[in-house]
Amino acid sequence: MSESDAAGIEGARAASGDRPFGILIVDDEPAILESLEMTLGADYRVHTAGSGEAGLEILLREEIALVIADQVMPNMSGVEFLEKAIDVNPHAVRMMLTGYADIGSLARAINEGRIYRYISKPWEPDEVRLNVKRALEAHALATENVQLAAALSDANERLRAENVYLRREVERRYGFDQILGESPQMMRVFEVMEKVAQTDATVLITGETGTGKDLVARAIHYAGSRKGQRFVAQNCAALPDTLLESELFGHKRGAFTGAHADKKGLFEVAHRGTIFLDEVGETQPGMQVRLLRVLQDGEIRLLGASDTRTVDVRVIAATNRDLKKDVEDDRFREDLYYRLRVVEVHIPPLRERRGDIPILAHHFLDKSNEKMGRTLRGFTNAAMDALCAHPWSGNVRELENEIERCVALAGDSDTVSVEMFSDEVRGKRGAPAEATVVPADLPLSEAVDALKRRMIEAAIAATGSKTQAAQKLGIPRQSLQKMMKRLEMSDGG
Repeated sequence: MSESDAAGIEGARAASGDRPFGILIVDDEPAILESLEMTLGADYRVHTAGSGEAGLEILLREEIALVIADQVMPNMSGVEFLEKAIDVNPHAVRMMLTGYADIGSLARAINEGRIYRYISKPWEPDEVRLNVKRALEAHALATENVQLAAALSDANERLRAENVYLRREVERRYGFDQILGESPQMMRVFEVMEKVAQTDATVLITGETGTGKDLVARAIHYAGSRKGQRFVAQNCAALPDTLLESELFGHKRGAFTGAHADKKGLFEVAHRGTIFLDEVGETQPGMQVRLLRVLQDGEIRLLGASDTRTVDVRVIAATNRDLKKDVEDDRFREDLYYRLRVVEVHIPPLRERRGDIPILAHHFLDKSNEKMGRTLRGFTNAAMDALCAHPWSGNVRELENEIERCVALAGDSDTVSVEMFSDEVRGKRGAPAEATVVPADLPLSEAVDALKRRMIEAAIAATGSKTQAAQKLGIPRQSLQKMMKRLEMSDGG
């Protein structure tokens, strides 16, 4: 190595802000210790020891990145020292000084002391500097790799823990206990759900819009043996048939304009899990044939492909249509209907289970309070009467939206009253045909109050004044006012 090359050798740099690397030199000759300290001291923190025992003590208390040991020393040889150094500081790089061409000893040192390299005596200072620099750069890289591996392990562990937590949260969110209802009709629904959840049977969920078919589908999945796998959902009415086919079955690159790459369909994505086909009654005949093939053979064919693929997917479908009538009208395939309807779960409309309205209303009130930072405590008797008497054509979804609207517009109110409801719920747009029907599953006193309220509202809506309404109802105006006050009805009618 030329002097100009040697002059350009700089010491290895530790990470920004850290102290210089620590080096331990072990040799029983003071002159060698002094020479190496002078050679390396300008760039590194150099520690020296005259024996292996002294060197081990320094290793225990100092932060050492590189160990240089003489091969031949009294009491403890260089190889023995380096073997013990591994136990004390396994990450330090090890180098050996040797004045002998003893290949057997060097081989033992390399194998058992795991040395990075050896330096022959006598040495050139610049050669030592270069070897030390390369050794410490290797040490820095190894240290960084260890740190990155540890960080990656920590991240993976956190991700695993988060995945477990999220999976439990999803299972809790879509558990049976999140579907509220105590009416006999809902008890029958729960009974069927519990039984079918333990099987892989295809399920058809029927019911009007807003009854919670999606929630029932998810609850069945997360209560069954496939809960650890994917649950994917597709609204069959949301896409035209050509796009729906690609979404469900996937396509090959070039299958149609814009298909720039292969794409997996939802049936493949849901392999070993569950696919939920919402509004399946809206599919066209061609799509119905393809769905029938999946249900019969468990096979799919990507658009643009000639081969088929086998999938293991549980199918849960839902519809708000009368599929039996659609079959009779040749709008829906009869064979597909019976394939889907292995088990049917029918969710009754809210008007047929009015006894569930109070528990649902309080649940949605708590949910909206938390969402909007409100503290409404409950409903007045009149408000609950109005909720129980309303027909709820939009079912549970409409009830939830109504409660959320009340909470959003509550202002300083601490209780939900009738005046906070929309005109539809308050009956201000004309009483529906069934408005005076007494809910069969309410207590007698509440049913009577509900009937009085609806009759008074209908009379006021029809006549435009309380005086004429009282005449229409056949009672004195004063009695009407007292009754309205007891029922907490608005004076504005």
